[in-house]
Amino acid sequence: MQTKIVKINDVREQEKDFEEAGAVIRNGGLVAFPTETVYGLGTNGLNAEACAGIYRAKGRPSDNPLILHVCDRAMVDVVAAEVTPLAEKILAAFCPGPITMLLPKRSAVPDSVTGGLGTVGVRMPDNDTARALIRAAGVPVAAPSANISGRPSPTTAEAVVADMEGRISVILDGGPCRFGVESTIVDCTGDTAVILRPGAVTREMLEEVCSRVEMDPALVGADTVPRAPGMKYTHYAPKAPLTLIHGKPEMLAEAFTKKIREEKSTGKKVGVIVSRGLAEKLKEVLPAEVIAVYGTQGNYQEIAAHLYEALRSFDHKDVDILLGEATEEDGLGLAIMNRFRKSAGGRIIEV
Repeated sequence: MQTKIVKINDVREQEKDFEEAGAVIRNGGLVAFPTETVYGLGTNGLNAEACAGIYRAKGRPSDNPLILHVCDRAMVDVVAAEVTPLAEKILAAFCPGPITMLLPKRSAVPDSVTGGLGTVGVRMPDNDTARALIRAAGVPVAAPSANISGRPSPTTAEAVVADMEGRISVILDGGPCRFGVESTIVDCTGDTAVILRPGAVTREMLEEVCSRVEMDPALVGADTVPRAPGMKYTHYAPKAPLTLIHGKPEMLAEAFTKKIREEKSTGKKVGVIVSRGLAEKLKEVLPAEVIAVYGTQGNYQEIAAHLYEALRSFDHKDVDILLGEATEEDGLGLAIMNRFRKSAGGRIIEV
């Protein structure tokens, strides 16, 4: 299959491009497109066979649910059997935006979207290109991240090309994504907002508009049936095995240096994914080409926007293992560490 790459420079002036991409979606084809979080891999969310094509293209387990992307409030009612009072609060406060609501599904939503569950994830992206594509398609768009399953999610069209060229029909290149980590997923079926996956809409932000907010047990290691994307399987993993190191900032340079020297003494080639400040200190023990900087420690927005890019930067570098600098888990740091831990398969050294 030949993949067409379309650069989006002006949403209003490129109506023909959106009409063509929308027709691909409507007819069951696959289109990658940018959102404010990561690039999505979209198809007709009401077509069971089309949604099965997403799983095939990604190599994604079939019990890992998909999210339906909508362009407006009216389309929420197309897929959700009930929009609960809690969901209405979240819609008013955060939509369009980087949040997904888990709601009871309508019968029109196929089991291949929900993993056989009675609920569906619904999201209204805050990205002009994404919403223009959904409007042009005229149907809710089922879309996980546009990468091979288990790999770091793409935040640029170039990353999508690396994983998906030849597998899908169209890639809409809308430039880099703003947030860089996937949407917050919240179970809105009851009175309590239950966070199933942390994201850019943080627990603290939800607590400002919801009377009760809880974390799902699966986020702290419980073995449960996945109710939303990213809850069960290893995700976001680079090609070389990754171990995280967490500790007080003044202890990290020594801890990283010790671990790097240990690994190098056994003949292993080491790469690191660290903050800007730590990177400067590690230049004495590692060449610059195997030091990836994800941002300034404490600046969670910067780190989130560059985390996947840093992970992917080692795909074609000659390294045997990777070491990553963990962040704290307050605010957006919770979402960053949720992804970083999964990238590392849970391997973390405390110092």
